[in-house]
Amino acid sequence: LQDEETRKDYDYMLDHPEEYYRHYYHYYSRRLAPKVDVRIVILVTVCAISVFQFFSWWSSYNEAINYLATVPKYRIQATEIARQQGLLNKTKEKGKNRRSKEEIREEEEEIIKDIIKNKIDIKGGYQKPKIYDILLFQILLAPFYLGKYIVWNCWWIYCFTIKGQEYGVEEKLYIIRRYMKMSQSQFDSLEDHQKETFLERQLWIRENYEVYKQEQEEELKKKMAMDPRWKRYRRWMKNEGPGRLTFIDD
Repeated sequence: LQDEETRKDYDYMLDHPEEYYRHYYHYYSRRLAPKVDVRIVILVTVCAISVFQFFSWWSSYNEAINYLATVPKYRIQATEIARQQGLLNKTKEKGKNRRSKEEIREEEEEIIKDIIKNKIDIKGGYQKPKIYDILLFQILLAPFYLGKYIVWNCWWIYCFTIKGQEYGVEEKLYIIRRYMKMSQSQFDSLEDHQKETFLERQLWIRENYEVYKQEQEEELKKKMAMDPRWKRYRRWMKNEGPGRLTFIDD
């Protein structure tokens, strides 16, 4: 009877002894209830999700490296760098240390992939995973990110709203990204020449961006109109439709 809840049940039983089955229900429900701390369950769940995230990102990153190793542009560059550094010559040893062609080919492949990892900055969803991006660290660092966001917004309002300073390149790209409703990783995955085009057309100005957006929509409509697969789909929608039922006599 040290617990407050069980003491209330005991007092209720003394006042209502006729509610026999109700007393048994409360007794066994408390006796058999799991004694697990909810905080531990939440912590274990967050850790499990974080581990899954990290290994999933590593898998995507390795897939991207394997793909880039098959692209002639990157493979030729990586092979040339490996030759300049003398890494490929080390794989062709003679005498007792001589290895099979298969072993040499596998080692050369690993050297090329390592050079691609070090020389090419993969951005977007296939970038190299960072420990601070997983859910656990995001939750732990949430107060820091919140404070950083508040300070950044105050700086933005002071510099560009109150003082009326001109936007720099980073600020212009930030406004363009917000107009396009893209995440930072999505915007980083764009080619540099695309970003240069955005700046040349001054898309940080709302009116210019609306004109650009209209042009992109018109261009997309033209491509879809010329695409044979889209033409077949439109014919099917016109003649059959997604919800049409046909009955064929046997």
